[in-house]
Amino acid sequence: MPLVSTRTKLAAVSALTALGSFAAMGTATAAGPQLNGSWAPLDRCPVDAPAMLAADGIDATPQCVVSYSLSGSIKLGNTTVTTGKTNLQFGAVQNIDGTTTVLGTSGSSLIADSATVPGGLLGLMCPSDIPFITDICRQLSDAKLNKITATMESAGAPSNFDQIAGVVTDQPIVTVPVRIRLQNPFLGDNCYIGSKANPILLRPKNANAPEFGFEQFNGDGSPNAEGEMSRLNLLGSTQYDDSFAVPGASGCGLGWFGVIDAAVNLKTGLPSAAGKNKLILNNTQTHLAGLFAPGLAAPDAGKNLSRNWHSAVK
Repeated sequence: MPLVSTRTKLAAVSALTALGSFAAMGTATAAGPQLNGSWAPLDRCPVDAPAMLAADGIDATPQCVVSYSLSGSIKLGNTTVTTGKTNLQFGAVQNIDGTTTVLGTSGSSLIADSATVPGGLLGLMCPSDIPFITDICRQLSDAKLNKITATMESAGAPSNFDQIAGVVTDQPIVTVPVRIRLQNPFLGDNCYIGSKANPILLRPKNANAPEFGFEQFNGDGSPNAEGEMSRLNLLGSTQYDDSFAVPGASGCGLGWFGVIDAAVNLKTGLPSAAGKNKLILNNTQTHLAGLFAPGLAAPDAGKNLSRNWHSAVK
């Protein structure tokens, strides 16, 4: 039986450890097709992306990555929000020169449960000395009008991936740009903290090393200790970032000329400088799947990976 190279293991471990820290708030119900067996958690892998298909298994090794967590929290300025389920997926091509090409999914690479902002609009804007905001506050006895949900969204492609940081603690692993959408009838449909032009830049770190596991399986996902596919599992790590800055809110209030933006920013302490915000993810579960011995699949490793993934669709 061929052995997995030290380089392949190191790259896989670093990628998996990095990905567990991409926390989010949103809706974790969106998914790709149902996949069989060991492929099941990797239902949004971009296996048909040109860079994945072109990977030859020698100079470039294709892998599918998923990381998810059931709980965590994020502190933005003066407000702390408890997060629910989070799920990040993308493709990673490990290059022979030590660099990594990250490929997002065709939709959002980051999907997660909605989070409720504590106190709603009453806590976010009231009391206020702004007359218009005071009028809104008088109407917030209705719980539906008061409730705010927050959704963290990808605001660009990840960058600055550091493989070595992925296997140690307290070192930034990757930069992930995000923005947070606030939803409430008074806020309109385009109220965001951060933007694609000026995102929140998360740089996750490992607080502790995860437990390591390894399995092999057939191309269609069925179990086989000598199968052509492999999956690395990193389980149970806590991850954090306390170094990111948070821009102010913008686009809030149905065209009320920044009045609600100002009220939200004033009450929540935004913009908030680096060191005053914090992200925590609990018990992250991460999996990375690829060909067990990529070099033996050359020059069609990427095409073989894609074929196997599609064969696992139920």
